[in-house]
Amino acid sequence: MINNIALIGYGYWGPKLARNFHNSPKFNIKYIVDKSKNNINKAKLDFPLSILLNDFKKIKKDTINLVVISTPTKTHFSIAKYFLKFTNVLVEKPLSLNSKDVFALEKIAKKNKNLLFVDYPFIFSGSINYIKKIINSKEYGPLKEIESFREQAPIRSDADVVWDLGVHDISILKYLLNLKLNKVNALKYNTINTSKKDTAYINLHYQNNLKVFIKNSWISPTKIRLIKFKFRNAIIFCDENEPIYKIKIFTRSKNNKNNYKLELPDIDISEPLSKLVYYIGHCIQKKQNPIFKNNFNLQITKILEKI
Repeated sequence: MINNIALIGYGYWGPKLARNFHNSPKFNIKYIVDKSKNNINKAKLDFPLSILLNDFKKIKKDTINLVVISTPTKTHFSIAKYFLKFTNVLVEKPLSLNSKDVFALEKIAKKNKNLLFVDYPFIFSGSINYIKKIINSKEYGPLKEIESFREQAPIRSDADVVWDLGVHDISILKYLLNLKLNKVNALKYNTINTSKKDTAYINLHYQNNLKVFIKNSWISPTKIRLIKFKFRNAIIFCDENEPIYKIKIFTRSKNNKNNYKLELPDIDISEPLSKLVYYIGHCIQKKQNPIFKNNFNLQITKILEKI
């Protein structure tokens, strides 16, 4: 079965989503919608067989199986609400800036038996899923501490750095950990003159005395996407910027706790967005959505609200 999709928003992230859906045999990009004439002209060059529109309400809803929303955050709720009554929806992160909206969207999706997905790309990466297996197996003992550094990204005016970059960290933590979050401490500020907070330092305290430190910043000369997972017997570096060796395992010497042996495991280095697209195609076929069940989106949003 080939699913027809409508992509709304062809600015920064829309073309990346379009490329991955186009590369999948399960999807056909029937519509591309954008208010910008420049974006529509670019879409026309990239996808000459798609129907190009400047208003999403012109989409014939009975001809599509999925709507992909890649628009400014403040528009996510109204567009998703409009389409969830008729079809399945994928929304670029963050889904919304408040949990009330997220709860309402989940309710509409359930009532109309449609699936709601959010583009948290890293939970589909081979590196994060490798880490998930390590945590579950307890191969290196209990997980004691996590440090995450996510720096450099386009400066946004529709959401601050936590809702933009921190949402990746929170979605990863939610995906990896089955633990209660007990305490949140956060400091957010402007490094330069931006309309939204551009830098954040976040401390999260989970049950079992697991401590998490997160630094998010748009303002950086280099792009950093590094998470350190500190186990009793090893420290694992997860670096999404690495082209091949995204995972580095440093196991501790039994005799000297500050001596380490380096291991470079084989992992799936497929593009996370391609895995997300595959997951969505499978879910539409099976009419189920296992990753996003049990208020997954709502719990992520509530933590972001606390931060």
